[in-house]
Amino acid sequence: MDYEKLTHVMRELALVAGDKIMEIYGRDDFEVKSKSDDSPVTEADEAADAIISAGLRAAFPDVLLITEEQAATHDMQADTFLIVDPLDGTKEFVHRRGDFTVNIAYVENGVPTRGVVYAPAKERMFYTLADGSAVEEDGPFEKTHAGTTRAIRVAESDNSALMVVASKSHRDQATDDYINKYAVQDSKSAGSSLKFCLVATGEADIYPRVGRTMEWDTAAGHAVLHGAGGKVVVFATHDPLVYGKEGYANPFFIAYSPAVELKTP
Repeated sequence: MDYEKLTHVMRELALVAGDKIMEIYGRDDFEVKSKSDDSPVTEADEAADAIISAGLRAAFPDVLLITEEQAATHDMQADTFLIVDPLDGTKEFVHRRGDFTVNIAYVENGVPTRGVVYAPAKERMFYTLADGSAVEEDGPFEKTHAGTTRAIRVAESDNSALMVVASKSHRDQATDDYINKYAVQDSKSAGSSLKFCLVATGEADIYPRVGRTMEWDTAAGHAVLHGAGGKVVVFATHDPLVYGKEGYANPFFIAYSPAVELKTP
């Protein structure tokens, strides 16, 4: 893989898709449909998927591409592939809360090694460079070239005063029970893959997810966190979370700074 090209293509496609998403977000009304699992899908999801899929297939025709909106047609499995959630946090989008992202990632040998997470309504963009390290870019964002970037790094966490981030739409008692095992200074809620990015920048120390996710929900954020020195492990075993699983469904997991002393479930 040409990682320089990959970084450029993923970043540009995220921005183009983000523009289309914000165009639809700005309308007085937009269509919301239900998928077979009763999760919402909007015309913004579908438009962003078309933009990103076409761009990735043109740039990397020999690499398997997995996207959320085309999941029903995915009958291939591999341990190296591109994976996309064109609009992560559709509920946040529908309710106009702003915490939605464009996620594009590259998985190698079951590990997300490169990715971009773009939150167009928040005007925040996080991605990996060619060497795999993670940065946040300051806007305004030009599509053809990157602006000022800052290296990001997980916190040197204080286990007596942790900052926890949890899902805005999916927080439940099981999540709270696990969080209560820690000495928590404060907690915050965020939607979509932004939670990974808040751990990556040191704005949070740990993100436990006791709920259903799919690989396209997590791969880009996982790659950014990995590039910032963080880890993502299976909730029950603390083994590394791997990708390319049958059906692309994830087990429960914990994303965290390695300085955090993990508790058993």
